Amino acid sequence: MDYYFLIITIIDIFTLSIMCVFVRYNGILRKRLRFWFISAFLLIILISILELLTIVVDDGPASLRWLNILANYLGFGLTPAVSIVLSFTLGKNRSQKIMAAAELVYLAVLGISLLFGGVFSVDRNNHYMRGDAFWIYLAAYFMGIVYLLVITARTIRKYQNKSKNCIYLIAVFLSIGSTIQVICPQIHVTWLCVTLLSILYYVYCNIMWQELDGLTGLLNQSSYLNKTASFNQDAILMVFDLDDFKDINDQYGHLKGDQCLVEVADSIRNAYFNDGLCYRIGGDEFFVLLNSDADTEACEKRLQKELEKRRKTLAVLPEVSFGSAVFRVGDDINKVKDMADLQMYQMKAMHKRSKM
Repeated sequence: MDYYFLIITIIDIFTLSIMCVFVRYNGILRKRLRFWFISAFLLIILISILELLTIVVDDGPASLRWLNILANYLGFGLTPAVSIVLSFTLGKNRSQKIMAAAELVYLAVLGISLLFGGVFSVDRNNHYMRGDAFWIYLAAYFMGIVYLLVITARTIRKYQNKSKNCIYLIAVFLSIGSTIQVICPQIHVTWLCVTLLSILYYVYCNIMWQELDGLTGLLNQSSYLNKTASFNQDAILMVFDLDDFKDINDQYGHLKGDQCLVEVADSIRNAYFNDGLCYRIGGDEFFVLLNSDADTEACEKRLQKELEKRRKTLAVLPEVSFGSAVFRVGDDINKVKDMADLQMYQMKAMHKRSKM
């Protein structure tokens, strides 16, 4: 009996169980996100138990050979599913259906390989051995990691998170730990690494979500205040406001008003996020901190195109007034905002005159 691995597994199970409780009572996360994080943690617990079971029964009584085979099959088979389950915490997309189908195909291939000991085999003396096709498992395992990494990178880009290198470091850490176990099978560190990765991933996602506005997915007011409190580079501050937004809420209801806010936020993101950071400050007020060398005219043209495209499906989408002012290192950001507001209100007045 490998008592070291037994202790590590117990620690893993205890830690992940506590994480399930933390997630369950996390008031920040939506119910769907809590479900997928808890599902991932429970899946890791299950696979850890299965791996421990394979060590306990390996080279044991021949009557337990079936249990050795089943535990190895489920352990190898469910491993890639951890990355797929974690990907659901970032929202649904078409690629998840493809990965789910790939997981089912992998389970079928793994099952067929049992007939000739392709990925692994358990002889009649109940002794486990890797097969010549063990690479199939490794390919599925690392493919899952790469998939989660790609999906996370896309989400980070969408939500303008600047600490994406942390995700790459986490993936490298897991890959190193997994490679060690492949080279030295007697050193059982893979699921310890997966446990640490899943916890770090949960912490990372929480930090990212706390910076976001819940409705639009843009950075929120707290993120803006923290950024500008220690801003040390020249920039262009742009402020945006929806014309007559109160009338939309009064006439069409707040659900339609929220839909307008989401469409405007998406338009601002698509027009500006390559050149700066986009924020929803509150209500119908949006800010963008643009790089000092950004082409503001090109960004404004993209914004108008985005808005016009959305008005084809949402006719009540209002005009968006905006203004800008240059921020120099050492300037008072609030005074810069006042100057940008002045431009924005001038545009509002122009829009009202054009409607008369």
